[in-house]
Formats: sequence, structure tokens, C-alpha cells
Amino acid sequence: MAAAPVRQRSAAAGPRSQLPPCYHEGYLEKRGAGEKAFRRLWTCLCGNSLYFFNNAKDTHYIEKMDLAGFVSLKDDCSRDRNLEAARFILRMKDGETKLTAPNLESRELWKGFLYSVVDLNVPSCLTLLPGQLQMLKEVVDKERSRRRTRTPTRAPPSPLSVPLVGEIPPCFRPVSRTEAEVLLERHPDCGNMLLRPGRDGCSLAVTTRQDLNGSVFRHYRVTQRDQGGYVIDVENPIPCADLHEVIDALVEKTAGTLQPFLLEEPYEENITYVSANDENGERILHTAPSSPLPKAPALPPKQAWTDRWPSSPLSRSPAPDRRILTSPVPASPTNPLRRLIHSPSPLTQTTALNEELKMKLEKRRASQE
Repeated sequence: MAAAPVRQRSAAAGPRSQLPPCYHEGYLEKRGAGEKAFRRLWTCLCGNSLYFFNNAKDTHYIEKMDLAGFVSLKDDCSRDRNLEAARFILRMKDGETKLTAPNLESRELWKGFLYSVVDLNVPSCLTLLPGQLQMLKEVVDKERSRRRTRTPTRAPPSPLSVPLVGEIPPCFRPVSRTEAEVLLERHPDCGNMLLRPGRDGCSLAVTTRQDLNGSVFRHYRVTQRDQGGYVIDVENPIPCADLHEVIDALVEKTAGTLQPFLLEEPYEENITYVSANDENGERILHTAPSSPLPKAPALPPKQAWTDRWPSSPLSRSPAPDRRILTSPVPASPTNPLRRLIHSPSPLTQTTALNEELKMKLEKRRASQE
């Protein structure tokens, strides 16, 4: 591919030493809207912006792309002369930019860094190694810290400063005007109208998006009335009893063209955790097993243990009617052990008494004779 002529450095371009911290850098081939050919530029992701240099040794960038206008990122399956090269399309609010990475692995890593900086969250939809995921997590932490410490030119609106009355509609999002436009453009299937705080922090606004040779955004102010309820501030103000009625009124006025924005936040399907390798100390992302862990066998009831292992020797003795003896027992009727083992029944006792009386009567007769 023929190299494009080197552009002169922009007068507005600043030195590299004054840029935000660099999270990732490398050569990318870039072609913006209206450009006919790709240009191979040294690209640096610094803070929330992409900076382009003619080469890796340059100290002044020639172009800057602010990722605040990020809309989407997708792979470009068109072939390049270099069969190993991998293209992707970076779509911004002001147009599309085509980028080409040296290979598939490099493209996946660039996408990971871009998503991490834009969403301030490590993406879970990319094929990356555990070490690369750990790098992205560190970048997210650094960028969050950087944005907290820098002095904002204007405090973002807070939903808590808005005196909301009644139940809040599910299409309410605590976002700014720009963030609302990005949300609606990123998720066109989730609706095209959302309720948000107003810029002044004392009113609300409704942001809508429709397609007419591109995205068309409209913003409507919603203020609270002193006598209660709300009003949509248009040429002919529309009074509403509550915020739900505000949304219903806009749906009705547009014959259902406007629909509330309902974004279903994705949830993880598996439980993951990070642990360090005992040998090299490298931290690895693990997926917890989905099958339940085996349970320890439960102890049998207390009665069952008593039945199997009697607590006293007497309870181990056989039933009275079996009369199993291991040694001869004296025949004395006064022997308690004999009475305990034999346990004669009442019928047996009666028979023995009769026999004893009979013997005594016979002895008495014999002595009288």
C-alpha cells in the first residue's frame, strides 16, 4: 500500500509531554471520512482520546480524536493486501473512522482498551488473555482516578437536585444531554425517548432520537408547576399530573412514534474470581464450577445409633423367650440374675406353684401314715 504524504503538524497540536497518561500505543492504519487512502500513524490512547503521530519518535501529534463522542465499535471484514491485518470501524457522533491493526490479536487488544476507557469497565465480550484482562482493569482504575482528580469546568447535573414528585418512570436516566444522545444512538432497539435531569438542576428534560438521513435529536424541557404536577414547555404548553403522564403525552402526540427508552442491563451468566498462581504469582481469572459441590453425608438420627450400639450391657441381652445362656446359672429362686434372664410368664409361675403344693401335700400324707 502506497504511503500517504506526510501531513504538516497542526499548529494546535501540543507536545506529548503535556498529554494525559498513555494507556496503549502502536501503529494503526487510519482512514477518516472523506479520505481516499489509509495512512500509517503511530497511535496513542491517552486518557479518553486518541492521538495520532507521523511516527513513534514524534513529540507533537497531528490529529486528536476525543472519545466522548463514541457511538460504537465493530469489526470490518473487508480484506486488506496484508492478509494478517485486521480492520475495525470506530463510529463517532461526527462520522466513522476505519482503522487497521497489524493482526487479529492486536485488533482485539485495541478494542479492549477503547471499551475500557469509554465505558470505564473491563469488556467481557472479547477474547483476551488473563494478563491482558488485568492490564485493562488497571487502566479502568487509572482513568477513573484521573477523571475524579481533574477540575471539571462544570458540575454534572445530579438527579437528587431535581425535585421529583410521584413515581419516577423507568425511562428516567441520570445522564447529561450528550450522554443521553449516545445512549439512544447505541441502543436504537430499546426505545427512542428518555427522561433526564435538566442542565440547571432544577428542571427535567426529555431527549428523543429519530432517523432522517441520520440521527435527529430533540430536547424538551419539563418543569414543575407551583400548583402541582408538571408541564412540557413547548409553544402550546402541555400540563401533566405526573411524570408518567409526561411520557404518555409525548407518545400520544406522536402517534406512538416515540417510545420510552428501556435498557436491560446485562448480567453475568457465570461466577468468576481472580486468584494468584502459587508458582509464578500471576493473577488468573477463574470461572466457578456451575455444578453444586458434593455434600457431606448426614449423620443418622440419634435413635438409629442407639439401636445399633446399645449403651448398656443389659440392653444387649436377647429376648426373654430365647433364654440364651453362656454359663450355667444357679437354680436358686433367690438368685436375681436367674430371675432377670428367665423372666417367666404368669402362666409358668402358676404351674410351678401347683407343682410345689402337690409335692407338699404328698409329703404330709406320707408323714401321717
